[in-house]
Amino acid sequence: MEKASAIFGSIFGGAAAEPAATVSSIFVYPIKSCRGISVSEAPITSTGLRWDRQWVVINSKGRAYTQRVEPKLALVEVELPQNAFVEGWEPTNSSYLVLRAPGMDELKISLSKVSEVIDNVSVWEWSGSAVDEGAEASEWFSNYLGKPSRLVRFNAASETRAVDPAYAHGYNTMFSDGYPFLLLSQGSLNALNELLREPLSVNRFRPNILVDGCDPFLEDLWTEIKINKLTFNGVKLCSRCKVPTINQENGIAGPEPTETLMKFRSDKVLLPGRKHQGKG
Repeated sequence: MEKASAIFGSIFGGAAAEPAATVSSIFVYPIKSCRGISVSEAPITSTGLRWDRQWVVINSKGRAYTQRVEPKLALVEVELPQNAFVEGWEPTNSSYLVLRAPGMDELKISLSKVSEVIDNVSVWEWSGSAVDEGAEASEWFSNYLGKPSRLVRFNAASETRAVDPAYAHGYNTMFSDGYPFLLLSQGSLNALNELLREPLSVNRFRPNILVDGCDPFLEDLWTEIKINKLTFNGVKLCSRCKVPTINQENGIAGPEPTETLMKFRSDKVLLPGRKHQGKG
C-alpha cells in the first residue's frame, strides 16, 4: 500500500509546473456516516484510504443507515489503534475499533476476530455479503438508534463494489457513497463561509483529502492530481446531498449550506445551457 502524507504533499492539477495546492488534512471515516478521524498520514489501497468506510450500520432488512435518515450517527465517535495508519500495520488480538456516543457505554470491537458472514446487505445500488460484528455491536446500535440495527464490515475476501463505470471504469470502493476518495479545498470552504451567516466546519462535507493554497473551486477543474508519487484522477464532482446540512456536533439539520449553494453552485448556475432534472 502507498502512503498519503499531510505533511509534505504538494498537489499538481493537470500538467501544471508549480504546485497548485498542498495537502493540509487527511480524514478517514471507518464507519459510514459516523465521525471521522483526522490523521497525518494514511496507507492507500485500491479502494481508498485504509479503514475508510469499511463498516456500515444496517437496518433489519440489511439496508445501510446514513445520516440522511439517522442523523444521530454524526455523534458516534470512532477510534482505531494509534498504529493503525502506519504502513504495514496488522491487527493483533488486542486491537480494537472503539466506539463512543452520548448516553452509551464504550463499545470495543475486535479487529482480529473472525466473524460470521451474512448476506443481503445493501448500500445504494450494491448488494452482497458482509461480515457481521456480532450481538454486542447490534445491541449497542439498536439501543442508540432506537430500532433494530447491526454493524457489518465489508467482506473484502469475496466481494467487490464497483464505482460508476460511466466515470471511472475498473475501480472499486467499499461502503463510500460512490468513489474511493473525496477532495475539497480550503479555498472553496472559505468562499462559502463568507456567504453564510454562521461559518461551517470542514466536517460538514466529509472529505478524505483537504488541500490549501488554491483559488476557490479550482479543484472542480482538476482531472489529474499528483500527491508526492501518487496520481489521482478527478472523475466527477460530488453530488449535493442532505449530509452537509446536518450539524456534526449535535445531529440537527438546518437549511444551510444548501440554500446558499443553490444560488451559485447549482447545475443551473454553473451549466446554464444544459437540460436539468429536478431542482439542480
